[in-house]
Amino acid sequence: MKKVGFLYDDIFLKHETPEWHPESKERLIAIINTLKNSDVWDNLVHIKPIKAEYKDIEAVHTHDYVEKIKKMKPGYADPDTYISEKSLEASLYAAGAVIEAVNKCKSGDIGRAFCAVRPPGHHAEANRAMGFCIFNNIAVGARYAQKIGYRKIFIIDFDVHHGNGTQHTFEEDDTVFYFSTHQYPHYPGTGDESEKGKKKGDGFTYNIPMSSGSGDNQYFSAYNEILPPLVKKFAPDMIMVSAGYDIHARDPLAGINVSDKGIQNIVSGIFSCSPLITHCSSLPFIFTLEGGYNLQALGNSVLLTVTEMLG
Repeated sequence: MKKVGFLYDDIFLKHETPEWHPESKERLIAIINTLKNSDVWDNLVHIKPIKAEYKDIEAVHTHDYVEKIKKMKPGYADPDTYISEKSLEASLYAAGAVIEAVNKCKSGDIGRAFCAVRPPGHHAEANRAMGFCIFNNIAVGARYAQKIGYRKIFIIDFDVHHGNGTQHTFEEDDTVFYFSTHQYPHYPGTGDESEKGKKKGDGFTYNIPMSSGSGDNQYFSAYNEILPPLVKKFAPDMIMVSAGYDIHARDPLAGINVSDKGIQNIVSGIFSCSPLITHCSSLPFIFTLEGGYNLQALGNSVLLTVTEMLG
């Protein structure tokens, strides 16, 4: 059985959103309750997140933007993204969870990690909040990983919405590969297959737009046929995953129809990339939570993911 870290803290429940808002603390409560009522809970290595330092946040976000968030009173940072009294602290711990997962992989304490965090991150741009996201957790984690010795990072994003912030962070970088499947056209409007990166990053972005109604067959092809050769060619030192479960057929915010079995196939396809990387005997994998708004489907999807992670 693989050593799998599970990173969570109650601080994530203190990021308050309006009562009608789909990105609610109930999402994490559903995940925790589902895992605690399963056989996997006691097999996880439970790890407390650390609080990200501002220098790590500013490896991705501009200083002016960070200062703006620090000074912001409760209210909307963009039409979808609500900032409450404790949102800044929760955001720092959300990014810090990914950083601590990197540290624990580096020390050999774990080989894989799941970061159950909120607010999510992949829409956050260098200079603005967007789409429920304040800081780009996975981008901050990737830059930190490179700071401590992981040279090449492969980021996979299976959220139903394209991770515009993550793509834009790394689109001119040939040391971070960004691979995304997402409903298209759909929010945020980015992620066309023609977007392949820029300058020296040209060829290191790979988008697979999915039309509304796509389901298990299309996702199986993406993650079990298209993804593995890309990972093998890039030969990363670490794989990081923006895990958005709003692709589930029961999710209310989109039109993708992936089943429970489809979720399992996506995750197993991701892990099938590990033996392809010959220079790394145990390729580390870090998953961080993005979307997923049907509470029952979300809890079960994370359970399926963590079960697959444990091998």
